[in-house]
Amino acid sequence: MKILLVEDEEILADVMQEKLVEAKFTVDLATDGEMALQKAAHSHPDLIMLDLLLPKKDGFEVLRELKADAKLKNIPVVVLSNLGQDEEIKKALQLGAVDYMVKTQHPINEVIEKVKALILKGK
Repeated sequence: MKILLVEDEEILADVMQEKLVEAKFTVDLATDGEMALQKAAHSHPDLIMLDLLLPKKDGFEVLRELKADAKLKNIPVVVLSNLGQDEEIKKALQLGAVDYMVKTQHPINEVIEKVKALILKGK
């Protein structure tokens, strides 16, 4: 199972990638919004983990473009962000995210378990 991790914080990206690989996922990393869209189009991951605060294109724009693309719109997207206001959560879910997790409220192991559950559900 292939996951596209979109995260610009290097330390968090490294830790998340390591934990996902330990959980037997193949992980592709994008560090900005433009790279995320390119990698999604190229590799068609089984799931995208998307930060919202990104260079070049923010996560909302990435989500909007993913869901507007006929070839990418069915890839489940989990937002993993430091933004935790109701309006941001609501906006991401309206744009098509399947779940929204605030980084500070969920330990990495919990995030990995959520990803496993979503991928198994989608099989």
